[in-house]
Amino acid sequence: MNELTDLSYALDTFYFLICGVLVMWMAAGFSMLEAGLVRSKNTAEILTKNIALFAIACTMYLLVGYYIMYSSSAGGFLPNLGFLIGAENSVDAVTAGGDDAPYYSMRSDFFFQVVFVATAMSIVSGAVAERMKLWAFLAFAVVMTAFIYPVSGYWTWGGGWLSEVGYSDYAGSGIVHLAGAAAALAGVIVLGPRKGKYGKDGSIHAIPGANMPLATLGTFILWMGWFGFNGGSELKLAAVDSANNVAQVFVNTNAAAAGGVIAALILAKLWFRKADLTMALNGALAGLVAITADPLSPTALGATIIGAVGGIIVVAAIVTLDKLKLDDPVGAISVHGVVGIWGVLAVPLTNDGASFGAQVIGIAGIFGWVFLASLVVWLILKAIMGIRVSEEEEYEGVDIAECGLEAYPEFGIKK
Repeated sequence: MNELTDLSYALDTFYFLICGVLVMWMAAGFSMLEAGLVRSKNTAEILTKNIALFAIACTMYLLVGYYIMYSSSAGGFLPNLGFLIGAENSVDAVTAGGDDAPYYSMRSDFFFQVVFVATAMSIVSGAVAERMKLWAFLAFAVVMTAFIYPVSGYWTWGGGWLSEVGYSDYAGSGIVHLAGAAAALAGVIVLGPRKGKYGKDGSIHAIPGANMPLATLGTFILWMGWFGFNGGSELKLAAVDSANNVAQVFVNTNAAAAGGVIAALILAKLWFRKADLTMALNGALAGLVAITADPLSPTALGATIIGAVGGIIVVAAIVTLDKLKLDDPVGAISVHGVVGIWGVLAVPLTNDGASFGAQVIGIAGIFGWVFLASLVVWLILKAIMGIRVSEEEEYEGVDIAECGLEAYPEFGIKK
């Protein structure tokens, strides 16, 4: 390489790594958001889940997942499992710019991808909160991050059959967010709702979270981390066109989140007669999920509208899932799943290179695979070790039952 190429390589590698760090910071956002939206008696357990799932995701993707996602033939359906029988690991041969002209370090590519798989797994955590056994959840995390997510990831970003049919998903509204929501939905169905959430007469009883300041902090952290999530998906920076694209992606990401907040807040006021903070927070996340499938093609105003539609959809989806008795304490399935579908379908509205047909095929392929595979795993775990805590443990809180400590011990009643 010449000096200019060396500098470009260094800048692109550094940019990629910093974006990966921002996405890693989203793990803190998910932790704070979920800790704020569950009851205080379940806070320590959900924080334990979040740090443990991140560690499991990093380890399993290193050992298995990355190879499955990026070492198979283009256009294929079945991933390469050669490492299981001792075949030579070809991960080190994967470069973004081709063998002749790589434009960033392959290690930075792995780092960026590994924090994405952790994000997908984090989505599951909040949806099954307050009644799932910790070790059953962590066992599922092993399978999800080692195999389930990497397979559909291979179909799309790894050059598999969905990529070949023309499925377009810039930063992962479907590949990451819909996949996480599909796994969460399967878990919620097998697990069942929290005790007291739904009455026998069909009534729905709200179960407020313990800490709205934490939930709000978590949302802002996620909003910040999303600049790395979407911005890093441009893959490079050290060229005029790439730098302009990154700037556009940042502006559109921010605009969509803002649109989501405003739309969700207005709809909540009109529908519930109150400015519901939780709906505003989910509106921000919905806007971010909606624009993730293509934060580059729309204008800033177009991104705002896409995010606003996401904010409207998420409020309606949260209410609808409650009516269907699908208990999701943090609204993860609505935010990442329902709005993730909207984000994928919105791509052809501003991107001439995408088609609605390919997008629908992508949605069906990703959701179908992840949901069915996850459902099988959840049912196996239920049969082998059980996935739900006892009624007594749920009543007392899973902090003591699973972790042996409380997040807020000074607020407890001393005997």
